[in-house]
Amino acid sequence: MKNLTRDDLFSLEEYANKRQDYRASVLEHKKNRQVALGENATLYFEDRMTIQYQIQEMLRIEKIFEADGINEELSAYNPLIPEGKNLKATFMIEYSDAEERQRVLETLGGIEEKVWIQVEGFDKVYAIADEDMDRNRDEKTSAVHFMRFEFSDEMIAALKSGKALSMGIDYEGFMQKVSPIDSNTQQALVNDFE
Repeated sequence: MKNLTRDDLFSLEEYANKRQDYRASVLEHKKNRQVALGENATLYFEDRMTIQYQIQEMLRIEKIFEADGINEELSAYNPLIPEGKNLKATFMIEYSDAEERQRVLETLGGIEEKVWIQVEGFDKVYAIADEDMDRNRDEKTSAVHFMRFEFSDEMIAALKSGKALSMGIDYEGFMQKVSPIDSNTQQALVNDFE
């Protein structure tokens, strides 16, 4: 997928006029781009549309309209767009109670390195997490991680031919597996491979 440029974005005024309909279409699009890994962890798969929405919302909230500010947002978010041989996701550990969430996060140091995706007939592909961030992974973890999953040409061909896709977490005390994932979600993710 191509990176977004300033030409792809709506001006603040245009976005204000289109936001309600645009937001509805993005939320509908996102329904097939998430996989719950148990009750408290979810992978939200990003693509060009989800990232454009994130950028548009940031520009709106921060009232950014100057070129430098827009370019800064593009630089921050473009790395989350898949590049043809990978999937990119936001991994979230979600607990509604803030104290419980903090307690759990203190026990999950390094969990972001144990999240995987597997194409039927191939080895698991473990996440490359938080590439541009300095995070302490020894004892606790963050509630949000940015992940990249790299696939071989053979894995991509197998997916395109209909092989099942599974996902999970191999972390002691937090083991999860979804096998196979929903077919609509799988098709949405297969479409990310160019």
